[in-house]
Amino acid sequence: MSALDLPAGQQPDFSLVLVNYKTPDITRMCLELLRQHVVEHRIPVWVVDNDSADESLDYLRSLDWINLIERPAVPSEPGHIAHGKALDLALAQVQTDYLFLLHTDTFVYDPAIFPLMMRECTKLPDMAAVGCVEQIDRGALRDAWRLSSRYFKHYLRRAKQRIGLPSREPKPYRETHLKSFCTLWNARLIKANALHFSMDDRVPGYTLQDRMVGLGYGVKFLSPRTVFRYLDHIQAGTVAASGRYGNGHRRTRMYHSALSRFELRQGLGTAKS
Repeated sequence: MSALDLPAGQQPDFSLVLVNYKTPDITRMCLELLRQHVVEHRIPVWVVDNDSADESLDYLRSLDWINLIERPAVPSEPGHIAHGKALDLALAQVQTDYLFLLHTDTFVYDPAIFPLMMRECTKLPDMAAVGCVEQIDRGALRDAWRLSSRYFKHYLRRAKQRIGLPSREPKPYRETHLKSFCTLWNARLIKANALHFSMDDRVPGYTLQDRMVGLGYGVKFLSPRTVFRYLDHIQAGTVAASGRYGNGHRRTRMYHSALSRFELRQGLGTAKS
């Protein structure tokens, strides 16, 4: 599906890329919040559907301002691998030097986040990506508690291993990888180095970030306080929305609670057609 055909020399600096899988309500909310800004500024929007075969795909097919890629299902493919492969399909099509990754459970209320992140990514010619390592803004106190508890657990496990006691492998106590719910990548550098979002069985983008850093490129980390001035994100919202958690699961309850808040804030009903 063709979207915005821009004359040569008038291409915007970045494209927007999203992956959809069976999330009709939040996909509609996410795109409706973006629509006015991207149409006014003629920003290419690429949406890859991972064989949803539901009303979310019908909705996407009805939009004439997006580029839709319909990716067929791959049997027994884990969700994060499907997401990464979908991102790579869009990466191959994007003509701009930069691309924003968004999740369908990311609701951008203030499009000023886009020029803000572009400024950070273009300050230096060797900047590979800009984003945030946290998926929600917990606030200073909760962040401090989370970091201290993870720090304690990390070194407790290391100490137990050192003296020969059974213990799980210590996890890093600091988040180090950008989360793709809202991340700006330098697509030109990715393609120049023949890299991709999905290169192994890790979360898409993690190995890409490690490889880019290893090649000497920079990564800019923005604080949750900065990012969440402009948007909201439902942590694991796409998983909850597609029904992959049970109805009584904590994340499912969090999803419905957050969705109600966001609908109230914007006046967007999930029954809207």
